[in-house]
Amino acid sequence: MGHINLPPPRRGPSRPWTLLDIAAFFLFALVLLFLLLVLTPLGDPLAAGSSLSRDTIISALDSSASGGSGQVSVDACPIEDVDYMPCEGPKRSSHFSREMNFYRERHCPVPGETPLCLVPPPKGYRIPVPWPDSLHKIWHDNMPYGKIAERKGHQGWMKQEGSYFIFPGGGTMFPDGAEQYIAKLAQYIPIKNGWIRTALDMGCGVASFGGYMLKENIITMSFAPRDSHKSQIQFALERGIPAFVAMLGTRRLPFSAHSFDLVHCSRCLIPFTAYNGTYLIEVNRLLRPGGYLVISGPPVQWAKQEKEWADLQKLAENLCYELITVDGNTAIWKKPREPLCRQFAEYFCPATNYDDSSEAWYYKLKSCVPQGTLTVEISLNNLPNWPQRLSKATTRIPLMQTGANVFEADTKRWVRRVAYYKNSLGVSLGTTHVRNVMDMNAFYGGFAAALINDPVWVMNVVPATKQLTLDVIYDRGLIGVYHDWCEAFSTYPRTYDLLHVSGINSLIRDSTSGNARCHLVDVLVEMDRILRPEGTVIIRDSHDVINKVTGIAHAIRWTSEVYENEPESNNDEKILVAKKTFWKSH
Repeated sequence: MGHINLPPPRRGPSRPWTLLDIAAFFLFALVLLFLLLVLTPLGDPLAAGSSLSRDTIISALDSSASGGSGQVSVDACPIEDVDYMPCEGPKRSSHFSREMNFYRERHCPVPGETPLCLVPPPKGYRIPVPWPDSLHKIWHDNMPYGKIAERKGHQGWMKQEGSYFIFPGGGTMFPDGAEQYIAKLAQYIPIKNGWIRTALDMGCGVASFGGYMLKENIITMSFAPRDSHKSQIQFALERGIPAFVAMLGTRRLPFSAHSFDLVHCSRCLIPFTAYNGTYLIEVNRLLRPGGYLVISGPPVQWAKQEKEWADLQKLAENLCYELITVDGNTAIWKKPREPLCRQFAEYFCPATNYDDSSEAWYYKLKSCVPQGTLTVEISLNNLPNWPQRLSKATTRIPLMQTGANVFEADTKRWVRRVAYYKNSLGVSLGTTHVRNVMDMNAFYGGFAAALINDPVWVMNVVPATKQLTLDVIYDRGLIGVYHDWCEAFSTYPRTYDLLHVSGINSLIRDSTSGNARCHLVDVLVEMDRILRPEGTVIIRDSHDVINKVTGIAHAIRWTSEVYENEPESNNDEKILVAKKTFWKSH
């Protein structure tokens, strides 16, 4: 059988690469690399990276603290990272599940992955407008984001006028102003007599409700997630109103049980009855017995949400809540001092599952109510009115090993210490230079209590790795959160005027082994992120620790002085007072 000879396949002569080909190839490679860095977590360390590696910085700082010659300075983050939030970054969040809004909760890099760099202020940044003027206006350039003004200006949220953002005091459900809305609530809730002191505002917008509640001596913890309303919590804090970035998703909110005398939702759009009532049960955990729940907006008498409204009423009834009134689209309930209605027993968690209802740091939400928790003893009826409750040791203290005598000693100690800060160390407490204050290791809130007559509010932070004393702080009529200082705090950059910490080294030590869980530089770089330019830091600790902190303070561009502690103290503590310099990124 013959073979057919096929001609060889025709191949054109190989063409050498031209300069255009090479340029196209490199352009393609650069685009591919750019997409990898933008769309995956691979770009996170570079997005806010320092020119020196983390290990080099830490090694040099440790050498300097040990008497070596190591000198180092921490560089600025890229200018596009002016609003950098390590645990709420949209890029990182986008990789997590959207079920129950899990992706909008905290998702932090591990300590070794957080870039060591200093977040710069935006172009045109100025020292904030002082309180109380800041309630009504702030500098536009400090956060030049007009999305809320464009979308919500007609509802009285905010508007731009020249170099300012102006806040008329309105909200979606109270476009005529928070003051009129609060007056309406006061027809049904005893707002004006010191009975109500602590409030929680869920989905707060720019926190005008909380801002105007201050006029009634009610301090409101306002929270909202980082979402499409860009920087709403940042606006709130710039105004000098207590606020916090948080999302009610799959975990308990980082507050102790039975902390709030009033819980408020104005069009917060939380699906309270979804997931077997999990979200309303979380509200029940946070609301003090005898306290009030206000829901204004959907689903209360809202068109096409009749079923959701009926379900909400039924669930509240099953939790023994008394419906006080339904006024238009606003419903007000009162939580009982103790749940005596028969149907409440259906919501108890199994007795075999022990649950401390005040544990709330990365604690999964439950659709049942823990058994055996205090009710009548800590009800609103059994607490003194404000301000007497500030100095009253509550019934929750005897449940702790320390006891009421330590509470009284702690209160007196901080009165002496704060007087020393003001009179001997020249700290600007009590002046218009300081409005937003944080106590990073608050214990019973004695530092905040000693400042009660100053024009400040204090975020009391109870480390989640320590004794859970946050409930005592709320019983006193103060506010705060749980937090672990080996992670970034849930706030925007440049939101606090003064940071105070007693025992900074204890914040990073494992309580069992004594080993460090992260480095002191992690904590101080985070403090720098949340501190405003020209803000103040007060740190108390041993001589050795203060020596280390002084080296880090220099590396992050703080000026600092070290002082002896107050004469009445018998320990070997030193006090570092530092100021963040106002530098600009080039």
